[in-house]
Amino acid sequence: MGIYVNPGNDNFNMVVHSKIYVDKTGLIEYTNDVIGTEQRWVCVSRPRRFGKSIAAEMLTAYYGKGCDSSKLFQSYMIAGTENFEKHLNQYDVIHLDITDFRRPGDNSGDMLRRINKEVIAELRKVYPGILREDEENLPYALACLNESARAEFVFIIDEWDAIFREKKSDLTEQKEYVELLRGLFKGSASKKFVKLAYLTGILPVKKYGTESALNNFYEFTMINPKSLSKYVGFTEDEVRSLCKIYDMDYEEMKRWYDGYSFRKMKHIYNPNSVVQAILMQEYDSYWSKTETYESLKNYISMNFDGLKDAVVRVLVGETSKVNTDSFENDVTSFKSRDDVLTVLIHLGYLAYDRDRREVYIPNEEIRSAFSNAVQKSD
Repeated sequence: MGIYVNPGNDNFNMVVHSKIYVDKTGLIEYTNDVIGTEQRWVCVSRPRRFGKSIAAEMLTAYYGKGCDSSKLFQSYMIAGTENFEKHLNQYDVIHLDITDFRRPGDNSGDMLRRINKEVIAELRKVYPGILREDEENLPYALACLNESARAEFVFIIDEWDAIFREKKSDLTEQKEYVELLRGLFKGSASKKFVKLAYLTGILPVKKYGTESALNNFYEFTMINPKSLSKYVGFTEDEVRSLCKIYDMDYEEMKRWYDGYSFRKMKHIYNPNSVVQAILMQEYDSYWSKTETYESLKNYISMNFDGLKDAVVRVLVGETSKVNTDSFENDVTSFKSRDDVLTVLIHLGYLAYDRDRREVYIPNEEIRSAFSNAVQKSD
């Protein structure tokens, strides 16, 4: 097993043996349906602490060679599906958490060079004698492995959008990163070596103007999670069951952490906060404490077209109209009030009613975060 290539199932094993684990293996049924098809390009965007990394670890444990995950999944929903054994531990998995490639003092381009170098080094161990020692281009290396060894890969990329959130002003590195992703997922060669590509992060795929940088990806977002809505967070039935098991007040749990609503799933709860409330046996703003109010305060302070006034209105239970179409899927290209409201949807600070095209405060946890941010932005 490697760090990035076929890293095994240890991380997901720790997840399922935690005190609280809610079975979300049904997501694998969807990826099994699209693997090796034209729909194999999947991008799932969620707020922080909404289970993105757990899902990435789950898919890695299920698909990756070099380990046997049959017992790990045996008691969960996916084990009862038709294609469970067909795809179990059958593929070379490349699992990248983009934040792992950061180093203090990095110059522009260092992160990308590190991705290419370190992944290629592991691929040489899995497929010895094929790649040149001076090869530094990951998409070309993968194309060579496919040509020489008919190698196909499942890509799991976590925090795919970190560079857009953390290197906001480095436009050169952002564009080079997009070109790397295009080489991995859009070129004619990639159609041969990519069996499945699963990207997850906070933001949808970066847009330039009206065009997505990776327009072959099927996107599942906080604006429209489509058929994957029940995997955004915990469902109403899941939370009711947890409250019964751990003797928690369901109505209070609902008031604090419910409120995200989609066409196919009307009650979605913040999973991290539900788990923390159960473990601590106390309702509190656990999710908002994982990040300072600084970024939220800065967004509100922009006050595009009366943005701050709109925030004050939603704080008292009103809704606000929003056009989500112009947002370019980064945290710098704001041109209007709608752009800021849209990024707040993706960050989880606002919930979105797609039928009415309106935003609202989902629950008490978020209301308290907004109240503090509004006060600090005065």
